[in-house]
Parts: sequence; C-alpha cells; structure tokens
Amino acid sequence: MTTAVIELGVGNTASMMFALERLGADAVLTHDPAVVAEAARVVLPGVGAAAYAMKRMAALGLVETLRAFPRPLLGVCLGQQLLYEGSEEGSARGLGRIPGRAFRLTAAADRPVPHMGWNSLTVEREDPLLEGVEDGAFVYFVHSFACPIGPATLAATDYGGAFSSVVRSGSVWGCQFHPERSSEAGARILKNFLDIPC
Repeated sequence: MTTAVIELGVGNTASMMFALERLGADAVLTHDPAVVAEAARVVLPGVGAAAYAMKRMAALGLVETLRAFPRPLLGVCLGQQLLYEGSEEGSARGLGRIPGRAFRLTAAADRPVPHMGWNSLTVEREDPLLEGVEDGAFVYFVHSFACPIGPATLAATDYGGAFSSVVRSGSVWGCQFHPERSSEAGARILKNFLDIPC
C-alpha cells in the first residue's frame, strides 16, 4: 500500500523518505495528483511560507486532490498549518480540512522565534497516532507559526503559550514538529500513522 509524500520543493523531504523507508513503508515522493489520489495514505511535509506552498500546490493541481483525499493524511510542520483554513502568514487560504487559522508565535528575550529545538508534548486525548507515545515525550520543532488549541488538538506544547502540536480531524492528522527528526517518539508516531487502516 503506497504512501505518497508530497514534493513541493519546500522542505527536506529526503529525511522523511528515509524515516518512512526505515519503517518498511512503500513510499513514493511525488507531486502528481493522480498518484496522490490513488495512494493508501499521504504525508504533506513542508518548511517555509504558507502562501508559497499553497501557490505551488495550486500550480501542481494538488489543492482539490488534498481537500478531497478520503484516506489517512498527515501534515508535518508547515504541512499541519496548511490543513487549516488559513494563516496569519499572508492571506493564503489553506486546505480547510481543520477549522481555524495558524498564528504567529510571540518572541521574547528568552524565547526566540523561530521556535527551534526539542520541546515536550502534553497529551490531551488518546488517539491511534499517539499510541505508545508518553505524555511529556520530547520532539523536535522548527517553526514561527503554530495552530490554535481547539477540538482537533490531540497534544499541546508550550512556548510562551500553548499551541497544538498534534491534531486530528477525521482522517486528517498533523504534527507541528518533525517526527522524522524526533528520535524514538517521532519514529513511533510515523509507525502508528502507517498502521492506521485505510
């Protein structure tokens, strides 16, 4: 069962591909809407600006494919933010799979933005994606925008205030951190995603 990893040219997809392949996944890196539509599951990674990523997806014909994708879909870092209706970063409309808008993190003298490095997860709700992941597990973040706490929140992280670090709405999940760079906890989350029935 193929896992499609979306190639937008905005992020280090090589590390995600390596992580999935280490877990035995049949993963393909693609920006072909037909391949994505037929995949068993999809990973939407991303680093950088939301508006550019949405423009790139539109040019590739991926926006409606991802809005309509009915099987497990995992957004990672910027990919999680793109699952929402929009972002304070520019005026780009998101995929709208989760209600709400991403917001800019607030910098402070002891709290630079981007938020970069290891931080902990506070698990709010049980979910198959988080099976075997301990409350307080540390994962690796690199981001300047974040998603609000809301009904989709599975886990939260504090950085000058709480934000959603893991989310779910139906068959759509998101991780604000990089599971492919988050040691055992990240590998467990990716393995859990691969085990979710299609």
